[in-house]
Amino acid sequence: MATAAPPPSKRRRQDHDKAISESSATKGKTPLVVFAHGAGAPSTSEWMLRWKKKIEEELNAIVVTFDYPYISGGKRKAPPKAEKLVDHHLDVVKDAVSKHPGHPLVLVGKSMGSRVSCMVTTKEDIPVAAIVCLGYPLKGINGAIRDETLLQLETPTMFVQGSKDGLCPLDKLENTRKKMKCPSVLHVIDGGDHSFKIGKKQQQSTGVGQDEAEQGALKAMAEFVSKSIPEEEGRV
Repeated sequence: MATAAPPPSKRRRQDHDKAISESSATKGKTPLVVFAHGAGAPSTSEWMLRWKKKIEEELNAIVVTFDYPYISGGKRKAPPKAEKLVDHHLDVVKDAVSKHPGHPLVLVGKSMGSRVSCMVTTKEDIPVAAIVCLGYPLKGINGAIRDETLLQLETPTMFVQGSKDGLCPLDKLENTRKKMKCPSVLHVIDGGDHSFKIGKKQQQSTGVGQDEAEQGALKAMAEFVSKSIPEEEGRV
């Protein structure tokens, strides 16, 4: 009995991953991105799916997403402390590396996922070429600045932040960046909130639409990741 063909969207995704994985000419240059979701929405949320596609296209990357246990399978429990998610995240990273050997590893996270990504990098000696934090939650619920993990990092780190993100005041982030040991860069989405959404009045006053602002962030990400990949990994 013939097996039904996968839908066109799935076939395109399979072809994309297969082409990248099998090409020896691009293997050392093509990043493997492990992309972690935020506290309130799983990897299948509209935001995560949209950004996954954008990252795949702009970085020409293999992108692996996953759900933390508290939210997997349609569950909607409150997230535990970020420290309790590190082991699961680390297992996902190790599995992704074993399935896609030879690709420079980049950890990307949305909000809480970016914080856990940073924790994973400091937990074990895994070869992370770069970290990209999409809306890093620098301020805790009580207003305290949570910079301990950032100050431990030795991996090049990029922050993409909305200028109106209440969870990460840019002046506080700048103070933290000055104290960090690792190289870091900041890309600001003008008028963006914690999820980078820009109000219509802001878009009209600046002439910069939502898609254009996000594309600018993605281009900055691609440049940062390209510069962060060690030369020996990028050499064919």
